[in-house]
Amino acid sequence: MMGLAAATIVTLCVFALAGLPIIVALAASVVVFLTFSGGWMLAMPQQTLVGLSDYILVTLPLFILAGGIMNAGGIADRLFALASALLGWMRGGLAHVNVAVSLMFGGMIGTSVADLAGSGSVIIPKMKEAGYPGPFAAALTATSSGIGVLVPPSSPMILYSAVTGTSLGAMFLAGAIPGLLMALALMITIGFLARYHGWKPAQGFSWLLLVKTGRAAILPMGMPVLILGGLVFGLFTPSEAGAFAVAYALFLSMIVYRSLDFRGLYRVAVDAAILTGEVLMVVGLSTALGWALSQARVPIALAEVMTVLFPFESVVLQIVSLLLLALIAGMVLDPLIPMIMPVLLPSLMTLDVDLVHFGVLMVMTVAIGQVTPPVALALLVAARIGNEEVMAVTRANTAFLLAMIALLLVLILVPSLSLWLPSFLM
Repeated sequence: MMGLAAATIVTLCVFALAGLPIIVALAASVVVFLTFSGGWMLAMPQQTLVGLSDYILVTLPLFILAGGIMNAGGIADRLFALASALLGWMRGGLAHVNVAVSLMFGGMIGTSVADLAGSGSVIIPKMKEAGYPGPFAAALTATSSGIGVLVPPSSPMILYSAVTGTSLGAMFLAGAIPGLLMALALMITIGFLARYHGWKPAQGFSWLLLVKTGRAAILPMGMPVLILGGLVFGLFTPSEAGAFAVAYALFLSMIVYRSLDFRGLYRVAVDAAILTGEVLMVVGLSTALGWALSQARVPIALAEVMTVLFPFESVVLQIVSLLLLALIAGMVLDPLIPMIMPVLLPSLMTLDVDLVHFGVLMVMTVAIGQVTPPVALALLVAARIGNEEVMAVTRANTAFLLAMIALLLVLILVPSLSLWLPSFLM
């Protein structure tokens, strides 16, 4: 059976690397398994429906729609002005502003690609006009967008919760401190680079400007606070939180700011429906692939391999090995969590690993995978926005990639950074 499992995985990778849609690659790999194992072909649609049956997935299209509305409503400009007033006085000011915008904007959208589309089109041209190298501006924007998958609401966390049955509220809370730490790690890296290259502050500090921009951005900043508060205090369920996010985004964009009309809302709704359909198809087919690999005893073989590699009991090393496997897969596959977690979950249960802690580590691994070749989706998008060479952007991203890997190791060794907030509030 292991030979059949290898053929299934090879089929998936070959189709994905050939540039075919990931949905086609997933379906083909499951068909290969069923064909050569003599399985029942109806098992694929059955297992696909099993993967889509989790009620928590209702939150996914709602948060995607809310993020699209906020993006189309021009919220990024207000957040950019506030971030400039807060951090523009520092050495390498615009680079620090880049990180702050991703922290604020990503917390409303929850997906790194959407954060790139919203804030990247604003910040990358501004950084280039201010004299920053184009590849550096694109690389920083791509990496800082990864903060959006850690700070709630987060689409990868919703998918992780659906696959593992982990509390979504606990996952949202667990990602808050790591998200802030990631922003801090990037800003420290920027500080060293700014001193080396002699980058100047973007502007002086002004309390008057800070108050003015803060007033303009206070309502958009309220969305993640209200969502988290409602989940923590039990005011609404995750699905109700998604509906509230949509209503709040509509209220700001169409009534308060009047920056989005019905024609724009129609385009946002169509884009959100397409993206939701693509993601949910991946979730369903990934569940079918996970079932096929489980039938081929891949989780058991994976556990045996880890026992051979680490004969002494070290949960930390075993977690590192699982994350390394996920990172390698994430260099090729996107989205990663629904495809890899059905394979890893049995091993995690055997090791008695805290699923909330591992969820944060997985989401961090997703952020690293999006800026790691050969695919590096976030780098590709940022390079396209900034009209830069992809290889130049990849080279410029080296320092930030190392900072993210260092942070991941810290989160592995210090679980309390992820677990303290959910255990305190929930």
